[in-house]
Amino acid sequence: MAKDLRVILIKFADRLHNLRTLESLPLEKRQRIARETLEIYAPIAGLLGIWRLKWQMEDICFKHLYPEDYKKLAYKYEVEKKLEHNQYIQKVKNILGAKLREAKIPFNVISRFKHLYSIFLKLQKKDRKFDEIYDVFALRIIVPDIADCYKTLGIIHSLWRPNPERFKDYIAVPKPNGYKGLHTTVYGPEGKSTEFQIRTEEMDNVAKYGIAAHWSYKMSAGQKNDLKKQPVWVKEVLHIQKETEDTSDFIKQIKFDVFHDRIFIFTPKGDVFDLPEGSTPIDFAYYVHSDIGNQAVGAMVNDKIAPLDVELKNGDLVEIITEKKRKGPSRDWLKFVKTATARNKIKQNLKNSVLDNIKKFIPKI
Repeated sequence: MAKDLRVILIKFADRLHNLRTLESLPLEKRQRIARETLEIYAPIAGLLGIWRLKWQMEDICFKHLYPEDYKKLAYKYEVEKKLEHNQYIQKVKNILGAKLREAKIPFNVISRFKHLYSIFLKLQKKDRKFDEIYDVFALRIIVPDIADCYKTLGIIHSLWRPNPERFKDYIAVPKPNGYKGLHTTVYGPEGKSTEFQIRTEEMDNVAKYGIAAHWSYKMSAGQKNDLKKQPVWVKEVLHIQKETEDTSDFIKQIKFDVFHDRIFIFTPKGDVFDLPEGSTPIDFAYYVHSDIGNQAVGAMVNDKIAPLDVELKNGDLVEIITEKKRKGPSRDWLKFVKTATARNKIKQNLKNSVLDNIKKFIPKI
């Protein structure tokens, strides 16, 4: 995959076929393949933006790893809730459709029920009951261009009160895998929490097929395109592999650095860096530049002094305070940094400092 990214698409197809025939295998082997898929293959599909594939793999793995939870959730989802939600969705479509036609915006509204494994994760993460999870479906609105995306967003917010904590502009700041779109959650008819995703047709294809859609668009447009070109995270995996000797440490580190949820961090100049969720100002400093990390003495997060070990949040504005006379990083930083980039650079700098001190005491021959 490091040499030619198209290889992973063949591997995905092979793995999905294996998953669809798991019933014929012994329980232990079945669970091993499902767990490996859930921890490695599905996250890679997500990083490539191939959500259709990711969701299929996750739901099949969920069925084999947590069979009882899968049966209970499938029953509640399919039997108890879908009819009720379908009636509500149609009501929202009618109201919004009338307004979009009035504004002369061509549109297509698609309702999508979220896949079972994502709902299961929400139940586990937030310690909620099924009836307390409201965003089990989303309404996707496909419009001709970016201007229409923002006009549609304005119409939705004029109809229903938005939840300010659930608004994301992935057009202005796309996800690391190239995903674009506007996401907003509003209190719709009857005060129900309702999620909308607004995209152009091209954005929608990229959301479903990821990097494969990028290739298709470029080739159909007659543009030159290097199909072997690596995304940044592939290079990151290779770098971690070179720096990590132990296989289990390597897997543990890429699961955090690469497969973990990402956050966007802004510099005072407006530059954007994406880091794994849970990163600290020191992790951020080393992402920007080694010298900034080595000379860091403090951090400003959203214009307030913050400790160097604080966990950063999505959208934070971070400024690293440096001291040029500082000789290097503190060994204590290794206790709280999360990324392999920061950890390896700190270790290397400490190692070099020790070697320099030893050289001072060795008499010249």
